[in-house]
Amino acid sequence: MNDNPTPIALHRCRFVDYSPSPITALAFPPLPLPTLRAKKAGKERERDRVQEYGTLVVGHANGNIDLLEWTGEDDELQARQAWQLRKTLPGPNPSKVDTLALAIRFPDIFPSSKVPSLSDLRLFSCGGGSELLEWDIARSCVRRTAPSQGGSIWSMAVNPGSTTLALGCEDGTIRLLSLVADTLEHLRRFDRVKGRLLCIAWGPPVPRQSKPAAAEKLDANDAESDDDDEEEWNDSWLVAGGSDSSLHKWDVRTGRPVDRMTTDKMKGERTLVWSVGVLADGTIVSGDSLGTVKFWDSITCTQTHSFSAHAADVLCLTIGPEGSTVFTSGVDQKIVQFNYVSGASEVSSSGKWVQSASRRVHSHDVRSLAMWPPHTPTPASYRRKPSPGSPYIAPVLVSGGLDMSITMIPALPAHVTTSNVAGRVINPIASSVATTFEDSYYRRIPYRATMCVARTARLVLCMYETGLRLWRVLDIPDASLVIDGMDSTTDPETRVGWENVLEMELNVHTNLISSALSDDGRWLVASDLYETKLFKLTTTPTGVVKANRIRSFTSLLQEQLAVAGSKEPPSTGGRKFVFTPDSTKMIMASASTSVVVVIDLGSNEPTILRQFEHHRKISSLSGRRVIRGTSRGPKTHASHRGGDHEDTDEMTNSGIPPSILQMAVSPDGQWLASSDEWCRTFIYNLDSIQYHTTIPSLPHPPNAMAFVPDKPQILFSVLPNNAMHVYDVETGEVPPWAHDLNSRIPQQIFSTPDPVLGIAFDPVESPRPIVNGDVTMTENSRKSPRSTSALPPTTILWGSSWLCKLKLDWLGQYSKQRKRRKSEAEKQNLPPVSDVRNSTSESRNLRVITHYRAILAMGFLKPHELVLVEQPLVNVLSKLPPAFFKPKYGRT
Repeated sequence: MNDNPTPIALHRCRFVDYSPSPITALAFPPLPLPTLRAKKAGKERERDRVQEYGTLVVGHANGNIDLLEWTGEDDELQARQAWQLRKTLPGPNPSKVDTLALAIRFPDIFPSSKVPSLSDLRLFSCGGGSELLEWDIARSCVRRTAPSQGGSIWSMAVNPGSTTLALGCEDGTIRLLSLVADTLEHLRRFDRVKGRLLCIAWGPPVPRQSKPAAAEKLDANDAESDDDDEEEWNDSWLVAGGSDSSLHKWDVRTGRPVDRMTTDKMKGERTLVWSVGVLADGTIVSGDSLGTVKFWDSITCTQTHSFSAHAADVLCLTIGPEGSTVFTSGVDQKIVQFNYVSGASEVSSSGKWVQSASRRVHSHDVRSLAMWPPHTPTPASYRRKPSPGSPYIAPVLVSGGLDMSITMIPALPAHVTTSNVAGRVINPIASSVATTFEDSYYRRIPYRATMCVARTARLVLCMYETGLRLWRVLDIPDASLVIDGMDSTTDPETRVGWENVLEMELNVHTNLISSALSDDGRWLVASDLYETKLFKLTTTPTGVVKANRIRSFTSLLQEQLAVAGSKEPPSTGGRKFVFTPDSTKMIMASASTSVVVVIDLGSNEPTILRQFEHHRKISSLSGRRVIRGTSRGPKTHASHRGGDHEDTDEMTNSGIPPSILQMAVSPDGQWLASSDEWCRTFIYNLDSIQYHTTIPSLPHPPNAMAFVPDKPQILFSVLPNNAMHVYDVETGEVPPWAHDLNSRIPQQIFSTPDPVLGIAFDPVESPRPIVNGDVTMTENSRKSPRSTSALPPTTILWGSSWLCKLKLDWLGQYSKQRKRRKSEAEKQNLPPVSDVRNSTSESRNLRVITHYRAILAMGFLKPHELVLVEQPLVNVLSKLPPAFFKPKYGRT
């Protein structure tokens, strides 16, 4: 093993002026209401709710909505990577997201002990206009729209039973929309009040009471149907904060305002009530533009507590899962915690709210707060009690705002630390031992960018909402003289190592969702949700790059992607694109149909060679897990140009195919791997344009996939929890050296808070070709067939705030040495002795670097020459308007 490795020349690029979109809304799925039948029978009340984590939905100012999934395994209660991006719903251009709301699709049949998944939810958003958007999460598009009939929508909220959606409108009215049976219809309109309704919240639901007189006349069947009616909950009232310095309480049954709560005014100006929430006991919490947080009694509509907790507007608030904590934040960047302190006497139920702690974890305005698990405003008698001895998961507070970063803070109530469950408390994000809001460490979910590096052309591509920008990285004088990315013979301050060669602004229907650049820099492709645009790049002798669009490409895709029986033109948008290393083929993953299309670019006009529809099938699934061997067989399940589709009975005609999230092409251009959100990975042979095999499904869809350069049949996949999986696509097995790979990899990789975003292998020098008849071989190919004994010397894994240099050949040798030591110890009947040299070898062959952040892209330009694109948070924040600052007298 070489103890003195060759240094790598590093281009540290900060010329990419990428700025992520601010966060404007956060939402977690609601938990289903408990069934009254279980309460009456008294059987399921003591059963724990399944320890699951819901999807985090993030709305952005550019109209995009991100879906973040929990990265832990099924039986894991902790995950250092917490929630990470699964996919993005592109917003219409132009648009924005101001408010988000989630509802259970069929609440009457959904089990009360489970956490809703994405397929069980309905997602609603509004962006300051008069239209309400409902999203099709599976297709990543807008499903339907509904007009408010009352001007701009300022607020919205779903009732606890997920059957009604309330809209707060510009004209001062509340409009209710029915969500029953997966519909969206206007139900009724409440009486109008003065001012616009800036926030809205539902009161605690009331269990429906059966009529005792009518119950005596019912037979057995009617009694059973009456029991079904008893499981329903009624909405009693709702409250809304307005721009007229007051809150109004409405009776849901009559639709009339019954009470008004007036807030304070400053110098006669109106106070805006920006946020409102309701506890399970009916207590109303409000935050206004004066920075005041108030607690109100819902019966008498009188103020019980008032706190001047903030120096500016309180824009958002959220309630803890038990209803004993409230968190508020806003323009002053401060998150404030309020705790409910019960009375000293157990007989007396009186208590009071106190301002207990505050923290600043953001640099600019905080626009939204969310809590997992969410608060369900049901009476204490209907809440589920945990089983004795079961772990207690600390709630997590999630916040986001103008500084574009999502922050997670464990927020365990202080009174739990002194209870009998204190020893069983688990920090789900594993940030620290402490789990209370004031003592725990917080974590950030970093922002990402869609970028591409063309190795041969030395180009870097960055995708924006509606445009593309292209840079060229200039060559360095001599790579042997470069140390840590600096040329020792030239002043690094004066030498310019890059140039901007192309800027494009595209006419799109939605924000761009994908883009790619061929390795030789001749082809550029970009797509929104509905249309793919292919460009051919030409470089003039002076170095100017010009883009010419291939107009016939759209009609070509429409002919091949046409859906049978549909009169509308098919969508030609692509969710993922990859080029083969020789840039003669482009592989496209359709955004709407999840079809893998192989396109030939070697001729004068692009032609479609074949399309594969394996991602549309469900025949090889059992609970969304691939059954080993079911996808093998003589049939290829593919369609030729103009040919008939095979096995159409196995297609998900009635369902929606999963989105294809990742694709990778082997360095020799022979293998293609595609992975979807159902954790399935299919392998295709690009030489014969045929389906090859299906890889056993992984616990999560991979965050990154790549083939090993000198062993192109080895597929390397990394999951969001940084677990690594290796598969030999030729033999259809896991290589012997990779069986216990994750157990031999140092735990430092798994403890990083940021997931792996990419894999980079040091390119292998092209061997000398040898012509043997009609077959062109290399010296390496004349040796023994492809084996996994010789592994690549260097593998670089990178995340947003770290990169890791890992030697896989060391892992293979380490595995053999450990097995040999174990066998020798067994022969001598001695316990295995740990080798001290392992730690030294580990430190030499594994190196984690945290000097660069936030890393947007990374890739090799040629052997031992690496380009790294970063956009520090300081540069991003410098483009924002100044943050709120209120100086105090006598202080600078």
